[in-house]
Amino acid sequence: MTSDGIAEGARAAAKGAHAAAPGQALRVPEGIHCAQDYEALASRFLDAPVHAYVAGGSGRERTIEANSRAFDELGIQPRVLRDARAGHTRLTLLGRELAHPVLLAPVAFQALAHPQAERATAQGAAATDTCIVASTLSSCSLEAIATEAGPERWFQLYLQPRREDTLELVRRAEAAGYGALVVTLDAPAQAPSLRALRAGFRLPDSLQPANLATHPPAPPLPTAARGASRIFQGIMAQAPGWRDLPWLLGQTRLPVLAKGVLHPCDAKVLKRAGVAGLVVSNHGGRALDGAQASIDALPAIRQAVGDDYPLLLDGGIRAGDDVFKAIALGADAVMIGRLQVYALAAAGALGVAHLIKLLREELELCMALAGCPTLADIGETSIHRWPRPALVDHQEHHAS
Repeated sequence: MTSDGIAEGARAAAKGAHAAAPGQALRVPEGIHCAQDYEALASRFLDAPVHAYVAGGSGRERTIEANSRAFDELGIQPRVLRDARAGHTRLTLLGRELAHPVLLAPVAFQALAHPQAERATAQGAAATDTCIVASTLSSCSLEAIATEAGPERWFQLYLQPRREDTLELVRRAEAAGYGALVVTLDAPAQAPSLRALRAGFRLPDSLQPANLATHPPAPPLPTAARGASRIFQGIMAQAPGWRDLPWLLGQTRLPVLAKGVLHPCDAKVLKRAGVAGLVVSNHGGRALDGAQASIDALPAIRQAVGDDYPLLLDGGIRAGDDVFKAIALGADAVMIGRLQVYALAAAGALGVAHLIKLLREELELCMALAGCPTLADIGETSIHRWPRPALVDHQEHHAS
């Protein structure tokens, strides 16, 4: 199938059709009625070890559970007789107008899910006027992704052990027309996914990060002295530090956002340092197991940085009402990670486009019924918290 044929099918999905380009039989899978259905059906389209890798998180996956539970504890307050005829989902972010507040988060190695990998994801994004954030660890080069993406595209950056390698990535992103850099700060060491290990997942030797193909081999980790820590004196010896951020900001004309922020003190320091915006994120539960749910951290960070500072959120978004809740608690926009991989695996570019269409319509329905015709109308009064069940005093219960 040609790239043009996939893009045409993706545009059809974005308009609500299950049709395809002439001569093609592109359809979204049966049983997809809402965005979260892509997650429910993902095991049909991904091999079991790959599914475990994508779905799993670090450690005992307490943070993944916290992300989901935190959204479930929030409800939406309906309003009546509100005029929503001029409603829309547009917003301005980093000086650019976006059609809606759902961005595609950086996800590594998408060739695990689909042969066309990030190219197909970018086509789905372009068909739905969606900003894609391309990963440093993508299966396709950032230049190849840029040729398929729409005008709104950002590049996610992992700071490399050698500054010259980081600078090379920055220059390539600038030349390829990326509008912002998103530097990920919360995963200097990768915590293992027990679910993936138990499923026997192993990254294929043939799957390498395309953006790093021309880089010389990374310098070896320092040899730890007898009794030294493999973590502290080994892995963390090459981890980025605060000194690296001013250097990066001085190397590029692009706005730089910091991803992986959960603490309001870090948010204040990053804002003072000149970072253009933050992504409130716990790495989708794939970094520190036990970290706070992103949505729970959001209000304090919004208070710390003020009303007019760009804030995005990722972690736990599974439906349009989750997007609504994130905006109500202070986010300007959200990023989705696993859902895009599930949709990519199910139907390539068409699936990604269809997923975004579903999320956007789910969001619009929430906005309409909550009396919020624009994103600016959504606020803390638009949501409520479900009462938590009262704790039972088991000793008293048994005595009575």
